[in-house]
Amino acid sequence: MIYKNVSLKNYNTFGLDYKASTLIKVKTEEDAISVLHQSKSLKKPLLILGGGSNILFTADFDGTIIHSGIGGIKIEEKTPEYVIVSAGSGVNWDEFVEWSVSNGNGGIENLSLIPGLTGASPIQNIGAYGIEAKDVIEKVRTVSIDDCSIREFSNGECMFGYRNSIFKQEYKGKFLVTRVFFRLRTSPEYRLNYGSLNAEIGKLGELSLRNVRQAVINIRRSKLPDPQVTGNAGSFFKNPVIASAYADILKEKYPLMPFYPETTGKTKIAAGWLLEQCGWKGKKSGAAAVHENQALVLINTGNASGKEIYDLSEKIKQSVFEKFNIELDREVEIVGPI
Repeated sequence: MIYKNVSLKNYNTFGLDYKASTLIKVKTEEDAISVLHQSKSLKKPLLILGGGSNILFTADFDGTIIHSGIGGIKIEEKTPEYVIVSAGSGVNWDEFVEWSVSNGNGGIENLSLIPGLTGASPIQNIGAYGIEAKDVIEKVRTVSIDDCSIREFSNGECMFGYRNSIFKQEYKGKFLVTRVFFRLRTSPEYRLNYGSLNAEIGKLGELSLRNVRQAVINIRRSKLPDPQVTGNAGSFFKNPVIASAYADILKEKYPLMPFYPETTGKTKIAAGWLLEQCGWKGKKSGAAAVHENQALVLINTGNASGKEIYDLSEKIKQSVFEKFNIELDREVEIVGPI
């Protein structure tokens, strides 16, 4: 389906009402190949858009957006120890997690209630509560934007990093994800030592995939605004990873600072804590604001522009750098002039 001069309000979780010159929805891999065969005649630039849960538009998009609606969840292989499951890039991520839990397959229950589509999971290397997509992704099936060929990337070829992958670096905008293959466990191995997850599970009763999922949902709902009600893109900034020697200096000055040692001589710092120390929780700047319960979440209070939200993020970055000498990186991708 091809749409002209279409509103993007329902295609980004900030709820920003910009327009795209052209938006094309593809329902199958064959649709995607057919569309990309016409790429030379499509208005440039091209933007591949999933659920719009990690994007900030700052203006109308004067080009062509390709939106995946490729569905379907399939069991590709099953053994007593694991199951390989593929999901179309247009499958709602949380619906896929629910399917996994309902079928007794473990590995992604900690990633419950993350907004967006399954196709974004390898691009972003989504993560929460001690789990990242890279821990369970077997391979990623794609179509090349340049020559419409099918290419499958193994886990190693995806070059996963913290909220990062080859699809955000060397191959940014060069491949359209059609299916993602996951290796899930038939006998779950739980990871519960992150934040208040274990305590929340204790309130629900026995340890099970269902209760882990519900505990994550409960925690997320208590801290994060529903994008259907309040426009937001979840965590706006990445947790900074800094030299452990500098982290030790900060820890001495700020004993309550949450930090997570990495295996590479680096230490991850909780970005939300940094923002709270700079007084940002609940602060407003025009129609953009920082959420009152979670400082990492920037929100659209109703009629904010993308530029207002971006400018607020710049002020936040500057204040954190001035106080802690730490440079924050945005998790959200900016599309448009700044």
